[in-house]
Amino acid sequence: MLGHRDGHGFVRRDDNEPDIYLSPQEMRSVLHRDRIRVRVVRSDRKGRPEGRVIDIVERRKSPIIGRLLHENGVWLVAPEDRRYGQDILIPKNATANAAVGQVVALELTEPPSVFSQPVGRITEVLGEIDDPGMEIEIAVRKYEVPHRFSPESLAQAAALPDRVRAIDKRNRIDLTDVPLVTIDGEDARDFDDAVYCEPLKKGRGKTAFEGWRLIVAIADVSHYVKPGDPLDDDAYERATSVYFPRRVIPMLPEKISNGLCSLNPDEERLSMVCDMLVSVSGEITAYQFYPAVIRSHARLTYTEVANILGNTRGVEAQRRADLVPHLIHLHEVYRALLKQRGGRGAIDFETTETQIVCDDNGRIEKIVPRTRTEAHRLIEEAMLAANVCAAEFIESQKHPALFRVHEGPTPEKRLTLQNYLRSLGLGFSLSDDPKPAELQAISLATKDRIDATQIHSMLLRAMQQAIYTASNVGHFGLAYDAYAHFTSPIRRYPDLLVHRVIKALLLGKRYHLTGSAVEHTVAALPAPTSPRKIGKAGKAVAKPPASAQDAGLWEAAGGHCSANERRADEASRDVEAWLKCRFMRDHLGEEYAGTVTAVTTFGLFITLDELYVEGLVHITELGGEYFRFDEVRQDLRGERSGVRYAVGARVRVQVSRVDLDSRKIDFRLVREGETDALVVRKPKSAAAGSASEELKAVKSRDRTAKAARAKAVAARPGPAGKKGRAAKPARKR
Repeated sequence: MLGHRDGHGFVRRDDNEPDIYLSPQEMRSVLHRDRIRVRVVRSDRKGRPEGRVIDIVERRKSPIIGRLLHENGVWLVAPEDRRYGQDILIPKNATANAAVGQVVALELTEPPSVFSQPVGRITEVLGEIDDPGMEIEIAVRKYEVPHRFSPESLAQAAALPDRVRAIDKRNRIDLTDVPLVTIDGEDARDFDDAVYCEPLKKGRGKTAFEGWRLIVAIADVSHYVKPGDPLDDDAYERATSVYFPRRVIPMLPEKISNGLCSLNPDEERLSMVCDMLVSVSGEITAYQFYPAVIRSHARLTYTEVANILGNTRGVEAQRRADLVPHLIHLHEVYRALLKQRGGRGAIDFETTETQIVCDDNGRIEKIVPRTRTEAHRLIEEAMLAANVCAAEFIESQKHPALFRVHEGPTPEKRLTLQNYLRSLGLGFSLSDDPKPAELQAISLATKDRIDATQIHSMLLRAMQQAIYTASNVGHFGLAYDAYAHFTSPIRRYPDLLVHRVIKALLLGKRYHLTGSAVEHTVAALPAPTSPRKIGKAGKAVAKPPASAQDAGLWEAAGGHCSANERRADEASRDVEAWLKCRFMRDHLGEEYAGTVTAVTTFGLFITLDELYVEGLVHITELGGEYFRFDEVRQDLRGERSGVRYAVGARVRVQVSRVDLDSRKIDFRLVREGETDALVVRKPKSAAAGSASEELKAVKSRDRTAKAARAKAVAARPGPAGKKGRAAKPARKR
């Protein structure tokens, strides 16, 4: 059961049928994330089922995080996660000496009922809400992110050697003389991949060139973390490292992640190597996997490599003179791989990623865009190549494993996208079984349009979320028939499993997924469903793993890793949202230029140009008329004036409200100095032309649009007025 901050809730059914709505009255006897049994009693006007609670199957035993309050002589905790919906009463003798306003963790002692609030006792006092790092302490508990290693796991890590021993090198290829280098961000602490490239030549003369030998060496975590060990159990439970500003919750203890398995410069390390031959056209013509001993010859950063490639005779190039030829070869093979990527029709959207820069107290100092250089793309293409080889090798041996699967648009999403493109007057059509190249063609053809942001956003929405599964149906976005994660075993458990499978195959054996943690997951999950039958990246049918027992284990592991990946993303976003709200409290009343990044039934989401912070302009702030949400065109349009708000529109807003508890930032439109591109008048007829024609006509209608806005402002009441009539928002999920 999923609660909602507005008081109602939804029951997510085990049979994947449509969710069942629960009214606020029904929610009084249950809490967010309870497992419950309900009876459908009616359907709303849209045909959606509404239910009544029949039984509580299972109560969540995880702690609830909140702030301790003392009101009218009663102690209570207001849950930090508003989806719980109710304050929790705390007996006077169960406060654990926490002070009013402090953040605490509690466990329930009495569940809620229709006539009474839940009762609990405080089990941990986290501190004051403004303590540095408190937002992370809240998030790891709120999302149940494992953040403490078991004593057994720490003891096992402590017993590991500090360096590679002679016995560890047995049956490994010695690559210590190969000038492999690591290329990562300036703030990276663990280095799990190193790369090297050299040209391949046969015969003499210029025509002798055949391509390149590309080596990708990955830290061999599987040598130290064995199935069923405490380290493995903890790693499986986490499934991934979780990254917050200024802090990481690692999948493995620091001795492994930052020490023994990190490919630090000038230190011998164990690795699994993918050794590839790449043709001039960017095709991988041959590859092999083998265990090796390597020594990274340098720790390079993306910025440093980009500067060297940009000026091979500059100061930084002179400092790394011995490595410059190898970096040039890496750049050459990258260009070939990139060409091959374009040839197979892989989708590549250019998006702006941001980085939060914090001060010494853990508060936002500034938010800056991440500059994506040729060095970033170089490493990305090298890692993609190794991942594809890993998947193809496992597939060729017909061995079960976890594949990274990304399916294309469902029929419903394809139809929505098709209707949207038609509404803009774009002459693109999608086949019944769309290929990646079709979406990439739309992306390239529209990249210079003024509404490109809106179009690319809809293309992204049309695709499904990537997951881990044993049923391989290919990767739609990358246009691969088979794709697996091999390159980050320090921070992703699926990569560790892929390493174990490859090692077993190299020895002529098969790897059987076992371990108490995995088997516990299987027991907790429903039986695996049949594999999907339609592949969106050229794979016609997904072949199930060899045995039913293996199928259950691998599908359960895939579901567990996918769920924990989403949990990590949600926890990271929650912390970033808290930090941004805390940051924007110091900017209340200030005005900024921004861009409409999303349109909903209840308003516009705006991202500020200077600060890269997103907030909401509620629909009631748009003026004293009825605004209708057009689901096909993804815009809000005034019925009387024809004023239209769409993604990509330029606006000027004022920061009006910041709610730290709900992680919400509200903006108010500023009429003075408003950018002309904000408003597009309603066309006189259906044949008025495409969105681009409308946008080009804005300047010619400037005076008319400004008059309409002035009229709307004059008719608009104050904040407490009643005249504005907004479109009724749908139930939020």
